[in-house]
Amino acid sequence: MIKTLGGRRLGRTGEHRLALMRNMAASLILHERVTTTAAKAKELRSFAEKIITKAKLGQHREVRRDLHDKTAFKKLFDVLAPRYQTRPGGYTQILRVGRRLGDNAEKSLIRLIV
Repeated sequence: MIKTLGGRRLGRTGEHRLALMRNMAASLILHERVTTTAAKAKELRSFAEKIITKAKLGQHREVRRDLHDKTAFKKLFDVLAPRYQTRPGGYTQILRVGRRLGDNAEKSLIRLIV
């Protein structure tokens, strides 16, 4: 039995999981919605909300560590941080959208609240 400190392992190594979350967060920030599996959406929610909170506080270096996409970084500070400045949290919403044809995995749409 492997003990973890919480969070889903998603069948990946730690480095792969972190890269997956960084890429999905960049896509979520750029497109403001991403369709993925339910487990990945639940993990992405906490990862993305922490990034948005750091952006609201003006912590550029901490955000740059987790968000490597330059266009997503620019949109985060120019558009999203001012939009959520008065909101205390809960920037994302997860909607279940059915099951995937190939393996019957539950799909979810995660989107940013407007």
